[in-house]
Amino acid sequence: MKVLVLGAGEVGYHTALRLSREGQNVVLVDRSSQALRKVNDSMDVQTLMGEASSPRILRESGIDQVDLVVAVTDSDEVNLQACRFARLLAPAATRVARIRNVDYLEFIEDEGQATLDVDVVINPEREVANQIIEFLAIPAASSVTDFADGQVKLLGLRLPATSPLVGKDMSQVRPSGGLPFLVVAIERAGQVIIPRGEDYLRVNDLAYVVVSENAIADVVAHFGLSNEPVRNLVVVGGGAIGSAVAQEARKRGIKSRIIEKDQQRCEVLVDSLKDVLVLNGDGTDLTLLEEENVGAADVFAAMTQDEESNVLMALLGKKLGAKRTIARVAHLGYVPMVSTLGLELVVSPRFAAVSAILRYLRKGKVLNVASLRDEGAEVIEVEAMPTSGVVGKPLADVKMPSGALVAAVIRGAEVMIPSGNTVVEPGDHLLIFLLRQVLGKVEKLLTVSLEFF
Repeated sequence: MKVLVLGAGEVGYHTALRLSREGQNVVLVDRSSQALRKVNDSMDVQTLMGEASSPRILRESGIDQVDLVVAVTDSDEVNLQACRFARLLAPAATRVARIRNVDYLEFIEDEGQATLDVDVVINPEREVANQIIEFLAIPAASSVTDFADGQVKLLGLRLPATSPLVGKDMSQVRPSGGLPFLVVAIERAGQVIIPRGEDYLRVNDLAYVVVSENAIADVVAHFGLSNEPVRNLVVVGGGAIGSAVAQEARKRGIKSRIIEKDQQRCEVLVDSLKDVLVLNGDGTDLTLLEEENVGAADVFAAMTQDEESNVLMALLGKKLGAKRTIARVAHLGYVPMVSTLGLELVVSPRFAAVSAILRYLRKGKVLNVASLRDEGAEVIEVEAMPTSGVVGKPLADVKMPSGALVAAVIRGAEVMIPSGNTVVEPGDHLLIFLLRQVLGKVEKLLTVSLEFF
């Protein structure tokens, strides 16, 4: 696949980096020579300096040969204009645009994406807000990703010292005929491990668990974690993410407060949010946090534009006694580092955007993609096509490469945690966990004789 990435900011850079590591053909356009120098120093992609919305530059990039155009500059207008020219210059290419402006998003929702010549709209802030809402629904989890319209979830579960599963191997963690879940990976000391039967769980392991939606409560309890419902939420930062989270939380019956230091923004929030308490103040002010009894919050979320302040506030919230803290971090490289500070939940709009883009880069009929935090592994949801290599035979006979496994089979309303005897049928949805280095082999196994997208 040939991909044209417009914009070498965090999202464009990391999208191009991810694809270059996979051996994809990538062209990256940006008007900053400094940004392109950083790209050329760190990855093997073709770069071109110029305006992303310039027809001349788009022609020079070889846009007529690309399969996918990813417009992720810092300007919504540039992204939209680039997609408009891309429709004329490369009508067969899929066009993805990052859009932040609420007016544009509402127009697209009302009139449809095609009216603006965009096939796929990505809004990083909305993606992060949705992630946080998922956290509020399953507070025991460190990460939550939906698959198959919510029928199956990928949960990140951190094992406390009190977990009854500590010291047990995989055969004991999930006995035969037990609960419908599968531990697909373990993150331990920054490394991702695909567990085998003899591998055992340790204290502080982050277990990535694929589980049927209706078994979540039982599985969380099985891991020795408490999943008490969230009743009290405090959000610092009344921007797009903070306001969306507080509003949705209130609809779910969660008492919500927003702390915002900009007076004018507070006035806007008061007018637009119903039954949400808006406080004008600085979330880094320890005295204010104590006065507002932040320590009694079930979830304390630091969602300002300043990632250093977010980390500080989340640490303060944790020190004061908040049960769970969430910090918004902009730079993707900071996510693993911040996690080592003891902040369990870290969200990044840019990471969310890259993950959303990935589903349009995978061969075969890929419906969803979720990257693990170090980006060295991912879980993909694919539809099994009649002529793919996984259909019509027991999974034990499928030549799945080492470093990949089928974690779930969804057939209509039925969710199956597969065994070696499971036979995949055409139309089944498969959840496949894989390490990045075997992606090409898995794609080859899944790709049909005539590609379907």
